[in-house]
Amino acid sequence: MTRPRIGISIGQLLTLPGVTRPYEGTAQHYAQALWAAGAAPSLLPLIPEAAGELMERLDGLLLSGGVDLHPRFYGEEPHEQLGEVDELRDATEVELYRAARERGLPVLGICRGLQVINVFEGGSLHQHLDGHSQSARGHHYTDTTHDVHFEDGLLARHHPQLTRVNSHHHQAVKAVAPTLRVAARTDDGLVEALEGDGVVCVQWHPEATFHSAPDTNGTFKAYMELFR
Repeated sequence: MTRPRIGISIGQLLTLPGVTRPYEGTAQHYAQALWAAGAAPSLLPLIPEAAGELMERLDGLLLSGGVDLHPRFYGEEPHEQLGEVDELRDATEVELYRAARERGLPVLGICRGLQVINVFEGGSLHQHLDGHSQSARGHHYTDTTHDVHFEDGLLARHHPQLTRVNSHHHQAVKAVAPTLRVAARTDDGLVEALEGDGVVCVQWHPEATFHSAPDTNGTFKAYMELFR
C-alpha cells in the first residue's frame, strides 16, 4: 500500500544563537511519528503563495505545535502575556489549511495546530490560561502531564476513555468553532481535543511519545483512519 503523503507545517526558528537570519523547521518527532504510522512526511516551507500548489501534491496536512497564533485572527488585541508570534507562519498556515479543506484532505492539528484550526473555523482562544481554569497551572510549563476524558468520536475509538497525556501550553480553546465538536476534556472541562469533518485536533503532543506511550499513539491511528 502506498504511504499517504502528509505535509507538516513549520515555523521560523528565531532564537538560535549566532543566527542572523531565521531558519525554518520543527521538531523531528512529527516526521518520525508519521512515518511510524504509515505515512510519508514532508516539511512545508513558509511561502503563503505556494500553499495551494504544495497541497495539490499531498494527501493530508499536519499543523504542528509552535508559538502563539496572533489574536487578530479571532478579533482580539494582544494580551500582556501573549507569547511570541510568527506572522509569516500564521499567513502560511491560513493558506495551507484553506487549500487542504478545499481539496477535502484530512487534517491533523497538534497543540498550536488545534488552536489554529479552531480559530480558522470560527472559534477563539484564551490568550493566557491563568485565571481561566483551575487546571491552568497544571497545563502551563511545569507540570506537563494530566488526564483527559474522551467523548464519543474518532479519537475515543483509539484511546482508553481516560488517558494520561503530555501537554504544555499557556493558551487554550475558549469558544469552540461551530464546525467542530469537543472530543476530549480535562477533569475541570478544559478542551483538549476537537474533531470535525476530516479533522482531528489534540492539545497534547502524541508525536513526542509515539515510541514509549501506547495510549497516546491512538491520535495517529485516528488520523490514519481518516484516509480509509
